[in-house]
Amino acid sequence: MLRKHHRNWLGGLVAACMAFLVAVPAEGQIFRGKKNDREERAQMQEKIDSLYREIARLQMNLASRDSIVAEIAEILEENDDRSYPDSLLEKEYSPEVTDSLMNVWYQQNKQLDNDELDAYNMDSIHFTSSVSDSVLLGRLERMNSFITLPFNQTVRNYIVLYSEKMPAKMKSMLGLCEYYMPIFEETFNKYNLPDELKYMAIIESALNPTAVSRVGAKGMWQFMLRSAKLYGLEINSYVDERLDPFKSADAAARYLEDSYKMFGDWSLAISSYNCGAGNVNKAIRRCGGKRDFWSVYDYLPRETRGYMPAFVGAMYAINYSKELGLVPDSSPLPAQVDTFLIRKNLHFGQIHELVGIPIEVLESMNPQYIRDIIPGNSKEYILRIPYSYSGEFIAHEDSLYTYKKDFYFDPQTLTPSKTTRSTPAASGNGGGTIVYKVKSGDSLGKIAKKYHVTVKQLKQWNKLRSDVVRIGQRITIYTDGGAPAASASTAKPAAQQAQGTAPASGGSTSYTVKKGDTLSSIAREYGVSVQAIMKENNLNGSNIQVGKTLRIPAR
Repeated sequence: MLRKHHRNWLGGLVAACMAFLVAVPAEGQIFRGKKNDREERAQMQEKIDSLYREIARLQMNLASRDSIVAEIAEILEENDDRSYPDSLLEKEYSPEVTDSLMNVWYQQNKQLDNDELDAYNMDSIHFTSSVSDSVLLGRLERMNSFITLPFNQTVRNYIVLYSEKMPAKMKSMLGLCEYYMPIFEETFNKYNLPDELKYMAIIESALNPTAVSRVGAKGMWQFMLRSAKLYGLEINSYVDERLDPFKSADAAARYLEDSYKMFGDWSLAISSYNCGAGNVNKAIRRCGGKRDFWSVYDYLPRETRGYMPAFVGAMYAINYSKELGLVPDSSPLPAQVDTFLIRKNLHFGQIHELVGIPIEVLESMNPQYIRDIIPGNSKEYILRIPYSYSGEFIAHEDSLYTYKKDFYFDPQTLTPSKTTRSTPAASGNGGGTIVYKVKSGDSLGKIAKKYHVTVKQLKQWNKLRSDVVRIGQRITIYTDGGAPAASASTAKPAAQQAQGTAPASGGSTSYTVKKGDTLSSIAREYGVSVQAIMKENNLNGSNIQVGKTLRIPAR
């Protein structure tokens, strides 16, 4: 599918050429009587043949640009009438203008936990390092990457960023790599694609399978809904395969395969995954048709310029983690996994109660089942569980589907969002508790209405000073009369009990840094930005020491 102006231009050219050919006199009519008529006819024929070859070349060139999936062309079609002044070209890109995989790596929602990256302006900062350029170059060469790895000041900055400036984040990702990288390696090998592409998942989501960007891209490979469906990922009320590490990686591999066929360069294909094929094509046209990353660099959207350098930086840090002293955190995911085919509706709660697998483990291994339900009545689905529970699962498999079926599949139980049910409260009243995780769009009033309690009760139970709640915050809700007796108001707020904080002067809160803390985790806990904490404490970077007391500004 060609863009309208391409089709019109080519059609006009072909029509003009054909009109010219028709107008050429028949052999002998114009040259009769001339001594050199044979030579002139030969010259005319050569020009005509050359014109035909040029038409064929243009047709092949435009057809090759059209070989990428229909989605890219359709979106370009939808935006044919939009014009962009050169001065605004960098800024005028959005999910509507670019393809559906538009998702800038350092402008993502806090759920991606990339705030360490946000703390630096990578366009202007110049990192220093004790590792010389010659050592870095030697290490890059020894990686023997199939994809050409560039090296310059920009790339060097990202290498230092990933290898030295965020050790806690890298240790966490190294632990996750042990589980996820074999999945990606098998997937890319299936399509005969470079193994190195697996490192893109680090840039996209920090290996978080449930990551959600501010523009709505989801999963470890950050697919928008339209692109996901185009590449065969299932999305419905029960299942979102963008969150499935196996199937989303397969879709990403097919997208990258299509992009490489279009651009013929892996750096450009990788860049198109970030900003869209449309923006890469614009950059190629604006740089005079050159098809290499550094030629189009200045014409790419600002965020995409850092994508390939970040890819090199992450790849370097992972490959030389031992030399850098980065020890992987223990992975929350099991080393051995077993899979079962599910052909009937099954709730994670049924599995938890009969087999004993924690709900959190089931969710982390099967994030695509967004309501904790495997809708096996509609078709066959896969369930992944730790291998250590395989025997118990097999022993209870026949009774799993009927266990508390009326409860787990009651319409009132199937709430739009996940909740985590804890054990009954130790109040002697026979009541229970629900620990609710706040999601986007929630308010205390909305939560109170949903669980038939009052806002006043929620604030009292959770020691809340205001009606403001933040995404990811956990709210305890007491049901069936299980609420504890009112206590004195002198108790610390829940966040202070958990984190060791105390009120400070000037409307801020003091916080003592503990092992494992990062600025992003502290900022997320208090609902403020990393930049706000850095400004409040006159910090130049995101590194913080255990035992240091920070002032947390009021929201």
